[in-house]
Amino acid sequence: MKKILITVLALIINISLIYSQERNLPNIEVKTLDGNSFNIQELENDNNPIVISFWATWCKPCKKELNNIAEVYEEWQEETGVKIIAISIDDTRSMSKVAPYVNSSDWEYDVYLDSNSDLKRAMGVSTVPHTFLLNGKGNIVWDHRGYIDGDEDELYEKIEELGK
Repeated sequence: MKKILITVLALIINISLIYSQERNLPNIEVKTLDGNSFNIQELENDNNPIVISFWATWCKPCKKELNNIAEVYEEWQEETGVKIIAISIDDTRSMSKVAPYVNSSDWEYDVYLDSNSDLKRAMGVSTVPHTFLLNGKGNIVWDHRGYIDGDEDELYEKIEELGK
């Protein structure tokens, strides 16, 4: 029994080490709101952090998270240089709702469309909202699923840690 417990513990530690290592963005094309293609690996922010938030127009927590971040985004940019990217996973049926929602929300974010869910699958997104934090080198260093009020404070703390 003791050997089994030690083996399971070692396996859990190895798996957690594998998944805690920095990951890179996949080589996937998404669409801009005006219909142009963009490879997600081309994201850059002058060695400053990037936040990628997967969302959908039908997802109330997603919109709440991005609207709450929008209220403090200018301060975040001034203090950390962070860039927010919102990736809509709306499918072809609901994709037409994305641009009107974004325009009415006055988001200062870059917004991309992943209507075929290629990027969503490649990054292991199973539910939205799902937020990823990239360091200045473009490596994924943290991610978070779901949203409750105040989660943006934890995200900001993680962004600040990258600057240290």
